[in-house]
Amino acid sequence: MKPILFATGLVVVFSLSGCKLVKTESATEAAADPIATLVSKTFEAKLVPALSEKAIDVAVLRSAVTAGLDDAGSKYGLRVGGAGGGWNFAVKGKGKVVVENRDTKAAVAEVDVDGDGKSDVILQLGPVVKGTALRDVTPLYDFSTFRDQIEYARLGRALNDRAVSTVPADGSMKGKTVQFLGATVIRSAGEKPLVTPVSIETAP
Repeated sequence: MKPILFATGLVVVFSLSGCKLVKTESATEAAADPIATLVSKTFEAKLVPALSEKAIDVAVLRSAVTAGLDDAGSKYGLRVGGAGGGWNFAVKGKGKVVVENRDTKAAVAEVDVDGDGKSDVILQLGPVVKGTALRDVTPLYDFSTFRDQIEYARLGRALNDRAVSTVPADGSMKGKTVQFLGATVIRSAGEKPLVTPVSIETAP
């Protein structure tokens, strides 16, 4: 009997070793992405209106930051992560695109808002977007309500992806006047605002 049991055991082991167990995801599980659902429900309905309501003109912000970043932040912005973190600002502005670089995944347009022909603010066009200013610029997304830091980071990326999906993809903006609304984080007074826009409108 022992040889028979041993042989049977070999068959079982061999059979299992030749199989790969794959967990299948139901349609309900695939659709129920809490981050995607949250972005879908809040981006247009809550985040964009909040930005519109509190946005400061980027030219005014630059002057205020030059005078004192922390004072400007206390007045116009929101800081996440304590004293060591940057100030997040909702911003708006209008100016001429003087530089446009779409030859990279982190495409940008640089805008002159004061008419001197030089870049004053950088608009992120994506698809790669730096920072989490959209997530951190309002109290809408409280870290304590998320499972962990990984999920919170996913939210930041999802908001950025949703934002750049609205950016005009066809035709060059260079030389055109643009009007924009978005968010930026500033950590030093000499830093040029890097804006994640939720809307960009162009005119000839």
